[in-house]
Amino acid sequence: MLIAVPQETAAGESRVAATPETVKKLVAQGHRVQVERGAGLRASVTDEAYAAAGAELVSREQAYAAEMLLKVRAPGPEELALVRPGTVLVGMLNPFDREGLQRLADARITAFALEAAPRTTRAQSMDVLSSQANVAGYKAVMIAAERYQRFFPMLMTAAGTVKAARVVVLGVGVAGLQAIATAKRLGAVIEASDVRPSVKEQVESLGAKFIDVPYETAEEREAAEGVGGYARPMPPSWLERQKLEVAKRVAQADVVITTALIPGRAAPVLVTEDMVKSMKPGSVVVDLAAPAGGNCPLTEPGQTVVKHGVTLVGETNLPSLVAADASALYARNVLDFLKLVCTKDGGFQIPADDDIVTACLVAQDGQVKRN
Repeated sequence: MLIAVPQETAAGESRVAATPETVKKLVAQGHRVQVERGAGLRASVTDEAYAAAGAELVSREQAYAAEMLLKVRAPGPEELALVRPGTVLVGMLNPFDREGLQRLADARITAFALEAAPRTTRAQSMDVLSSQANVAGYKAVMIAAERYQRFFPMLMTAAGTVKAARVVVLGVGVAGLQAIATAKRLGAVIEASDVRPSVKEQVESLGAKFIDVPYETAEEREAAEGVGGYARPMPPSWLERQKLEVAKRVAQADVVITTALIPGRAAPVLVTEDMVKSMKPGSVVVDLAAPAGGNCPLTEPGQTVVKHGVTLVGETNLPSLVAADASALYARNVLDFLKLVCTKDGGFQIPADDDIVTACLVAQDGQVKRN
């Protein structure tokens, strides 16, 4: 197939959907790969590196004339105007954006949203949510360390001892676990909270203390186990007890990192304004849920603000701030997905019996395929 990689045009987006590593593998499989000039520069990948891997460097118009497009973000209106009907699009297309999916269907594009892949063992190598959450968890801690006006590790000096920073991580999915690991490497004292009891062992294995809230009913325990890798909404009684426990830890924290996101829903409030008021001056909150409104009502998506003496970071695209490695991981996710839809002779197929492919297919033949 003729596969093209356009430059991303979304504001603040620095990632690219293919790297010289994955381009080389696609070319070896018999595909012809085109890369828009400058597509990888913000991810530290030069045009020369793509050319050396076997890609053709082309203009934007030429790239959008390809049979298949590999992108990070969904194309905007100006990009859609360049896409030909029947084009295959692979990217992070936000499967919960019904209007956006309709635009893809109206353009008669066959579109695959990689975020919709099932959370199964076979799909792990294509799990873009996990690969990018890993990057986000790391970068959240690095931003917190930069904004926090004290050291993270304990230091014993001739001028006296400096206490280690206290970090609280709320939400222990992929991003939360990476945040714990990174903060630990920097020498912080870490506590973490999550509604799923199954993550307690993971939290403790990374050297953090789990904020334990006992379950008083069978309903609470069943909800906590979650479904499909995601947490389920907990009963109000348990949430109230958890809120009290978390509030105590937040008041003592120097840094709070919130990571609770449920796809397709507004982010749950984990850190209230009263909790922020209870924090010490100079403390930092990094809200990874800012794209969905934030886990703190004081978070301003896309902005870093100071309220009640606390710095609140509402960065909405943390992986883009680590564009080189984020792109490398994402490009490998894409490459593994293409193995499912590309035939051995270089053609394109949609295997109806493949649960990963059918889950990711969001638009085809002018219709939105996702309910």
